[in-house]
Amino acid sequence: MRGAARPVHRPRRARGPATGAAVLAATAVLVTGCGGGEPGAGKAAAADGGGGGKLPEATTYTTLNDLPADTAPAAAMDGTVVHPTETAPVSSQPGAPAVAELPASQLKGDTWVPVVETRPGWRRVLLPSRPNGVTGWIPDSGLKVARSSHVIKVDVSDRKLTLLNSGRKEGTWSVAVGAPKTPTPTGRTFVLASLAPSKPTYSPLILPVGAHSETLDTFGGGPGTVAFHGWPSASVFGKAITHGCVRVPPDALKRLAKAPLGTPVLVTA
Repeated sequence: MRGAARPVHRPRRARGPATGAAVLAATAVLVTGCGGGEPGAGKAAAADGGGGGKLPEATTYTTLNDLPADTAPAAAMDGTVVHPTETAPVSSQPGAPAVAELPASQLKGDTWVPVVETRPGWRRVLLPSRPNGVTGWIPDSGLKVARSSHVIKVDVSDRKLTLLNSGRKEGTWSVAVGAPKTPTPTGRTFVLASLAPSKPTYSPLILPVGAHSETLDTFGGGPGTVAFHGWPSASVFGKAITHGCVRVPPDALKRLAKAPLGTPVLVTA
């Protein structure tokens, strides 16, 4: 992932001892809750930089209120993604005091986030926390830099997903998107993790992204994280019936699984 060519990196799977498969299965259910359960009433953990103590982590479980929103949610990204080799401080602007920390790993894999702006010594990245589209500045030092050639586009109105690789269309599929009361959130996000449950119930693979339901604070015991995943019945495709996740056909899921972590995702209305 280093050098002038800046090759495409591959997603990191679960790490650790043999119990990792069970951990992944539980993580997949608790993070997304896409396959069943009922919406929860609780709030995701809110955090701000105003108090003392340890800084909050920028993960799918937290809400970061002291960081700027994405100012160009419909703009294309160039595919540059970064991985902090150790916990990185996150600031609201270059040189400002840190108000959060971006961990080197989360959801049992390495943290890769897309770059949306660069200044000398700093990178502005999309973060996986609430509110959707939250961004932060991290120092350029201590980062692995790579480039994803993939882009995932979801058109909510047409209920279509298109996967591009180096600008070439790999495929377009009819998918299921959020229902009117639980819509799939629009804007720029990214592939956050790749989870393979040991005993799949509705999908052999779940791909959480760095976005959350705008109408559900929690779902199925998790923080309402949106994800790409499969579904047992093809009858759902082309319909707006989910709690915010995007259900995709088997071929689409297989191809999406090849997109590296941090790959840009653009969801349009």
